[in-house]
Amino acid sequence: MGRKLSWIAVGVAGIALLCGGCGNREKDATEAAINAAQSAVNAVQADAEKYVPEELQAARNALQSAREAFAKSDYDKALAAARDAADKARDMVSAAAGKKAEWEKSWKELNETIPKTLDQVRYRTALYSSKGVRLPEGVDSEIVEQAKSTYEELKQKWAEATSEATRGNLREAIEKGTAVREGLDAVKEMLKIKS
Repeated sequence: MGRKLSWIAVGVAGIALLCGGCGNREKDATEAAINAAQSAVNAVQADAEKYVPEELQAARNALQSAREAFAKSDYDKALAAARDAADKARDMVSAAAGKKAEWEKSWKELNETIPKTLDQVRYRTALYSSKGVRLPEGVDSEIVEQAKSTYEELKQKWAEATSEATRGNLREAIEKGTAVREGLDAVKEMLKIKS
């Protein structure tokens, strides 16, 4: 995708050089530059929508400005806006890749720690529910029951987060996973679990 965008950017620059003249040649070259910029934005749209939607919107706005200037026969302004859109499309490639890598790292961290913490909380609630087990200071059977109920809710939310990640929706998976982690931290505090 990056190589394709490079060729599109070269094409936009080449078309811009042709715009030294005026009349239909300038109009045609500007229109071609706008079309090339549109192609560049289209090429990165899928990843950009997922990872950098704000930057995608900025590129779309630049394209819209180019079209509006073109409709008013302001070819210099249209060409500048088309170049801006093409530049934004090129920048989106690396921005989307960076955001994806960041989210994958965050998800990996959540996916490594949350199952262990869920197991830890499940073990402690089961242990504390056993007859004859001495509860830590500040923990009573009511707190244990509340922790068990919260654990079940968090386990379900974790399953939803995992499902989102499986579908490739890392943003949603991370949001849900982070909420689960915070909930588990609260349960650990309730049960006086250290670590």
